[in-house]
Amino acid sequence: MEIRELLSIAIARNASDLHLLANFAPTVRVNGDLHPLVTLPKLEAVEIDRLIFSLLTPLQKELLIANKELDFSTVIEMEGGVTVRFRGNAYYQKNTLSASFRLIPTKIKSIEELRLPPILREFTKLRQGLVLVTGPTSSGKSTTLAAMIQEINLSACVHIVAIEDPIEYVFFGGKAIISQREMYQDTNSWRNALKNVLREDPDVVYLGEIRDFETISAALTIAETGHLVFSTLHTNSTSQSIDRIIDIFPATQQSQVRMQLSMVIVGIITQRLIPTPEGTRVPACEILIGSASIKNTIREGKTHLIDNIIQTSADTGMMLFEDNLKDLVEQNIITHETALEYAIRPDTYIQMTQR
Repeated sequence: MEIRELLSIAIARNASDLHLLANFAPTVRVNGDLHPLVTLPKLEAVEIDRLIFSLLTPLQKELLIANKELDFSTVIEMEGGVTVRFRGNAYYQKNTLSASFRLIPTKIKSIEELRLPPILREFTKLRQGLVLVTGPTSSGKSTTLAAMIQEINLSACVHIVAIEDPIEYVFFGGKAIISQREMYQDTNSWRNALKNVLREDPDVVYLGEIRDFETISAALTIAETGHLVFSTLHTNSTSQSIDRIIDIFPATQQSQVRMQLSMVIVGIITQRLIPTPEGTRVPACEILIGSASIKNTIREGKTHLIDNIIQTSADTGMMLFEDNLKDLVEQNIITHETALEYAIRPDTYIQMTQR
């Protein structure tokens, strides 16, 4: 069997992911649950090598062997000339090559179609500042960011520069011009890409992920120089996102970073995908807006107060995660038991339901 046949099966099953591991049958993830393709034989290590290397360029193969892991993207063509894009990650486990593939929908859904809070549209109208979409792995962060970038693309005559590893959603057909740069294809390193982005006359900068000291520093600086910056971060709440950014810096720099972050932060969206009784998933969000009280709290290092500020600032558009869960339960979209299971602060959710 060829890799494109396996990817086609994932598409036909409406899967979000495909996993290839030695001594396991190919496995797909549908609506959050894993399903082995039991009609197919278990994969041998040599077979996985052949499948994965068939997708890689010589440089990518060299990087994978040297670094033991690699992010990449691939496109397959379906009947009728329709192309489908996948984000791949190849890695070694037990000294054998493995891979996971994430299906990237061809159509970029709008904020409304994704059932995201309308306040997200307001973030796309800003001229400068830092907007973060955070959450655990497979929580829909990239999809949400794509919807926001597409909103800008369709409504504003601006230059959007995206730096991704790898490119996921492909943007086209709007008022904006969009430069999408993929690591190791269009640039040799994050350092070079971030160093040169301001020379490319951007209005909006999209960083696929804030992952380390270097990218966080660059995001803050780019936003500070009058640009609108979007990125993602792996954290579980909006207040944790603030702490994560500050904690990555040495103690001697944290006071300065708190000041810098307080000046540029305009919004943080934390989200998770919540299963419904029908077997689908819907996003639940926590929304932080960079209000004067939030900025002051960040400057003073009192991030433990952020949850309370969010909870008491609903009139400004802020929303605690548990508030959104409660709304979804009241709309009969998810069950009370599911909301309690996925709540970031279960005690807070229980208190809300008893009012």
